[in-house]
Amino acid sequence: MPWDIARPARPPALRGVDMAGFHVHGDGPEQVRVIPHPAVTVIVEFGECGFDVRDSTGRSHSGSLTLGLARTALPVRVHAVECVQIRLEPIVAQAILGLPLTEPSGTIIGLDDLWGREAGWLRERLHETPNWPDRFALVDTALSARFRHDHRLDPEVAWAWRRIKLSRGRLRVEHLAAELGWSRQRLWSRFGTRIGLTPKRAAKLVRFDHAVHRLVQGHPPSRVAAETGYADQSHLHRDIREFTGTVPTSAATEPWLTIDDRAWPSTMATSPVRHSSHRPDSQERGERMPR
Repeated sequence: MPWDIARPARPPALRGVDMAGFHVHGDGPEQVRVIPHPAVTVIVEFGECGFDVRDSTGRSHSGSLTLGLARTALPVRVHAVECVQIRLEPIVAQAILGLPLTEPSGTIIGLDDLWGREAGWLRERLHETPNWPDRFALVDTALSARFRHDHRLDPEVAWAWRRIKLSRGRLRVEHLAAELGWSRQRLWSRFGTRIGLTPKRAAKLVRFDHAVHRLVQGHPPSRVAAETGYADQSHLHRDIREFTGTVPTSAATEPWLTIDDRAWPSTMATSPVRHSSHRPDSQERGERMPR
């Protein structure tokens, strides 16, 4: 099934936001899986729409939706879809979506339930817009207009999240708490209620995301385990199975993950990405502790 992917030529106006355009067209349904990623995912469909994703309870969802930070892969059946896929760092997701991240991880919520008639208006405008650059600009404007400064995360929690991303998930929770001057219990509580995951779980997700993209790029599991902070190769295998439901060699060829790597190139990417405009992410920028 062919997947056409587009990327913005310029970064979005808001930090912590990224997006890509997808046009999937084929003769029949394809079964794929959405692999967990350290971001809240938003799908805004505006053309062909023939897909459904099942949440952890087995309930089926389709159309424009939001997916919170997930604990495991979710099955998707795709016939055809034309959509903008948006990734929101947890530090900006609540300010844009009005979505409480304290919802159970992996929760799927229809965009209409969050944005009401504004979601339908955005779909109509995207459908009427003939090219990807203008569609990205339209979505960028809509996200900026929805950003609420009074819904932003506490600066300490936002800083802790950035430190986890900067370390690629290898920073120990007690060290993070010490840098903040908080107790481990206080960090665990504040981070969990604001982000929706505990600091340990968030670090595990970030480390997994970095490791699995290394696998997609062709690095052997033994090398990936050694270079991404796993105790050994069996430790990597356990995390891959937990997050994807399969073994590393199979996870590296998952259709959705392979497409993910093309549409969302990591800083380790070694091959050109069609329609991409790479820029440094938060993993490449140093962060200063809030005062």
